[in-house]
Amino acid sequence: MTATMFRLYDVSLCNSLNARNSHLEREQAIAVDDLLEYNTFVPVGHEGGPYCLRLALADASLALHVRTEQGAHVVRHNVSLTSFHRVFKDYFMICENYNRALTRPNARRIEAMDTRRRAVHDDASELLRERLAPKVTVDKNTARRLFTLIYALFVESPAASDSILVSRKIMAVQR
Repeated sequence: MTATMFRLYDVSLCNSLNARNSHLEREQAIAVDDLLEYNTFVPVGHEGGPYCLRLALADASLALHVRTEQGAHVVRHNVSLTSFHRVFKDYFMICENYNRALTRPNARRIEAMDTRRRAVHDDASELLRERLAPKVTVDKNTARRLFTLIYALFVESPAASDSILVSRKIMAVQR
């Protein structure tokens, strides 16, 4: 068994970003490049790939479609995003504040915000690993990059945008 047998060779996103957010678009491109360069992706009970992964949002869940390089179906797995909503909102606010802070540099503040952003990202990637575990095993770095892609899909979806706007208004009123 070689390392290339249990890895992704292609990743695609259904409803990919519509260039509404250049920062998210850049993060998505970096995540895909990093993911394809190094990843560990092991569908439970499958003898090996490499694999093609297609991610799509469907209602309140994430649909993962996995096939082999030859196009053979490997697994389809739906992951409920309900448990991710709070993480998405927290991550959105942290990223928004971090990007705003970059315009008025304060090294300590930016470092503290970046540390918090990474901690939330790590927590989210562990949650993702748990939710994928029944069908797919991924390493920590693969989960981090997948979370970045899922987050970008979620934030750009119309329902999520409305939800985040409502959260932003509530936070503004609470200040």
